[in-house]
Amino acid sequence: MDTAATAQKPQVVLDAMMRAGGTDYATVHRGVYARSANMTLAFEAARERAARFIGAASSNEIIFVRGATEGINLVAQSWGGANLKAGDRIMLSQLEHHSNIVPWQMLAEKVGAHIDVCPLTGDGLIDLDWLEAHLTPAHKLVALAHVSNVLGSILGAKRAAKAAHAVGAKLLLDGCQAAPRMRLNMAELGCDFYVLSGHKLYGPTGVGVLWAKAETLDAMPPWQGGGAMIDRVTFEKTTYAPAPSRFEAGTPMIIEVIGLHAAMDFVDSFGPEEIFAHESALAAQTREALRAINSITLYGPEKSAGIVSFTMEGVHPHDIGTILDEEGVAIRAGHHCAQPLMEHLGAPATARASFGIYNDEQDLAALVRGLERVKRIFG
Repeated sequence: MDTAATAQKPQVVLDAMMRAGGTDYATVHRGVYARSANMTLAFEAARERAARFIGAASSNEIIFVRGATEGINLVAQSWGGANLKAGDRIMLSQLEHHSNIVPWQMLAEKVGAHIDVCPLTGDGLIDLDWLEAHLTPAHKLVALAHVSNVLGSILGAKRAAKAAHAVGAKLLLDGCQAAPRMRLNMAELGCDFYVLSGHKLYGPTGVGVLWAKAETLDAMPPWQGGGAMIDRVTFEKTTYAPAPSRFEAGTPMIIEVIGLHAAMDFVDSFGPEEIFAHESALAAQTREALRAINSITLYGPEKSAGIVSFTMEGVHPHDIGTILDEEGVAIRAGHHCAQPLMEHLGAPATARASFGIYNDEQDLAALVRGLERVKRIFG
């Protein structure tokens, strides 16, 4: 029950990666022999699959990165480095993952920009009323989680995009928790950048997607230099390839991209809507069951995207996690790479149960039994 950290991999993903790393393996975009040409076709087919999966206008808007963290850093260093200057402002929220905080702090320190933090409502949602009231023309970027990895709270993304664009700012959405369980359409969301991570999407580690509008990518300078991202190199001057190649220096994560394609097929075989309904129902049942244990404090909104965070009075979350592990129940315990949110909650850490398509009510029952044992041990 730790899918928010990383999802277990279905056999179809493992099989696709085995073939890609075995009988089908070759480099891409370089070889003139048949196996290389076939692997290149498969690699680019995965790009087209990713575009369809998130509702992008074109596969040329899909950048393969090592993960969402790299995608955010790419935007910060490329777009941010070219567009932000001293005195500009960046708007984040109180519930962001560290990967959507630290890259912006590094950029702000480098260029002399300032960071503002949007507070949360009482039930753990990003306060869009506050956001709309406090955005100014000085804000050049708003970066928010589409779904919180701690609270499971869902952002009103369209409203956030409208608010950002009203002051001329770009909107980046961290879609790591949204992509496995929500139907995505970039045009409908209205954001300017979107990042997701393969391993939370039932796919492999070491691969993710950065999406941006074609006109935005065309105006961004390259981030890393090397092979594959060039047009022509001389010692006097180098010219660069258009997007997406401009942002994919070096030999890419070939096997992982093929695995990501299979993972997206797997998710769509159920349908994100069905996955969301399944996981949110389990989360609601979990909240109801845990509310009956009077020593437990629940965090976040009643309606969450398959994530339930909680604490038990007098018991550290690490002890909860250890005892649950003895009962065969795996949950996350800690600050979940969201230390500013923990400070806001007044808890140095929480225990977190997060669901995937493979979880069911038997898992929930095992969680409750394990927590009853924790309560007995700690009195």
